[in-house]
Amino acid sequence: MSLFQLHGKLDQKQSILLSIAGFVILIGIWWALAESLSEKRPIVEYDTHPPSAFDTTAVKINRDSLFREDSIRFANATEFEKVYPLLPTPGKVLKSYPELVKKDKLFDNALHSIWLNLKGYFWAVLISIPMGFLIGLVPLFRGLFSKQVDAMRFLPLTALTGLFIIWFGIEDQMKVAFLAFGIIVFLLPVVVQRIDEVNDTYLKTVFTLGATNWQTIKTVYLPSVFSVLMDDIRVLTAISWTYIIIAELINRQLGVGGLIYLKARQGQIDKVFGILIVIIFIGFLQDRLFIYLDRRLFTHKYFKKSLLGTKETSSGIYIILALFTAAVLVPMFVSNIPAYLMNIMIIVLITGIITILYGEFRIWKFKES
Repeated sequence: MSLFQLHGKLDQKQSILLSIAGFVILIGIWWALAESLSEKRPIVEYDTHPPSAFDTTAVKINRDSLFREDSIRFANATEFEKVYPLLPTPGKVLKSYPELVKKDKLFDNALHSIWLNLKGYFWAVLISIPMGFLIGLVPLFRGLFSKQVDAMRFLPLTALTGLFIIWFGIEDQMKVAFLAFGIIVFLLPVVVQRIDEVNDTYLKTVFTLGATNWQTIKTVYLPSVFSVLMDDIRVLTAISWTYIIIAELINRQLGVGGLIYLKARQGQIDKVFGILIVIIFIGFLQDRLFIYLDRRLFTHKYFKKSLLGTKETSSGIYIILALFTAAVLVPMFVSNIPAYLMNIMIIVLITGIITILYGEFRIWKFKES
């Protein structure tokens, strides 16, 4: 196939090769820009702190003479070093990771941000879906709130951080609430839209069969909406990371948002880029996770016939989702989780993972046969 064919499709080999080539080109452009913006600075020893008498009136000091010696050293310098004040090279970014991991606790900060992100998603989905179904299915609620829900998308969310501080304080509770609200603003109108897009043929079919309202919701609306809503939730991953970074700038104790702000203030640009790459990588993994969940929970979208093993895989996924729900809700009622309860949660987690792996093995064997 020609690589310039209009709306053409790449085969697997071409896709892999072009992806690698694109990555190399991007790194090359990055390196070239970094080198073009680099500077050469003299290697000299100088005193950056003037004497304390500089700020007093007791001793009058000629301000020019304070730095004259340093200026002479700069002018007579014979050795220079290349620095990258605006854009670090890819190599310098890679070299910054050991210190980020050991000294700046990159993993701890990243895990904290991921946990806040997941909790924000949990509350956003938990609130948006029931409210969306009420507004989308019940004319009374649609008439009362549909216009307000659509208008919420125009809220400048970053300007609301002050209100969330007043309402929830400056701890993690505020950050989760801010993130959840930021997702709800976009997700709630989407739920209503997906309900409106349900194929009318299915509705007429269940009506002909004499289905009740609950049966119609259970057999038509829920499967139809959830099968497409997963893609919408996946798209919101990028938005969620934007809001969690904004929220973590407040009370910067833990999280990649506070860490990246601190490194930017200190002028450690290589570490800033290193943290940004970590955020992109985490977002990419989240995107792949949602794609995997979509393929395993809604197999009818990708396969014409059911696959052996999908039942086990979906069961394992539901087990882990239930465990995650418990991990979010239990601390709200129990301040100190007993050790035996933690052990039970670990056992349930391992059970869910084993169930998923067993299901994936059965799917692989079925495809091979």
